[in-house]
Amino acid sequence: MKEELTARVVQVLRINMSWMTWNLFLAFIPLALSVWLFRFRRGGSWLWWLGFLVFYAFLPNAPYLLTDVIHLIDDIRKIQSVWMITLVLIPLYLLVILGGFEAYVISLINWGYYLHRIGKSQWIWRFELITHFLCAVGVYWGRFLRFNSWDFITQPDAVLTKGVEEILGKQPLVIIVITFVVLAGLYWIMKQVTLGLSQRDSRIGINSGRANSNTPNI
Repeated sequence: MKEELTARVVQVLRINMSWMTWNLFLAFIPLALSVWLFRFRRGGSWLWWLGFLVFYAFLPNAPYLLTDVIHLIDDIRKIQSVWMITLVLIPLYLLVILGGFEAYVISLINWGYYLHRIGKSQWIWRFELITHFLCAVGVYWGRFLRFNSWDFITQPDAVLTKGVEEILGKQPLVIIVITFVVLAGLYWIMKQVTLGLSQRDSRIGINSGRANSNTPNI
């Protein structure tokens, strides 16, 4: 019985690792772009704007991981072991989902840092809300219409026609609005946590530096 359960857990994890790794990879693309665009570069060149468009095309992949919780329900039915579900499955899903959403949070923090750097701090919250809405649309397109970020290049007609037609319906609009509220709420919470931890680490580093400066050389 234990061997059968272990084999089932290993099988479920092996299946999940493929899509989890891929989805996390897609989620970290906008994070890497945000560092390059908003921390080390200054806008204006055609290369920056190209990277900016790619950044927004891939950004919905980060909060998209929130919807992958639907796979957890199927996995729970397959494993049917409270201990395995509690100690293995749920922590794994939490790690992947939080990792993807944290990539989203840091990406927008970097975007806000850039706006602050160019003297547009008053626009940060507006761009955050616009981004939440665009990502809510992107999450809907990805989950329900099965569009990918690169479909803007490979099949732009389908994205513009089918994608726009779908979101004008009553049910899609309700889903998008709910997704927008969830993204905005979770982002605000995670942003406070992330900035709080970052400021704490900075204070620790400063205090450590002061302590080291007062320490006589040996």
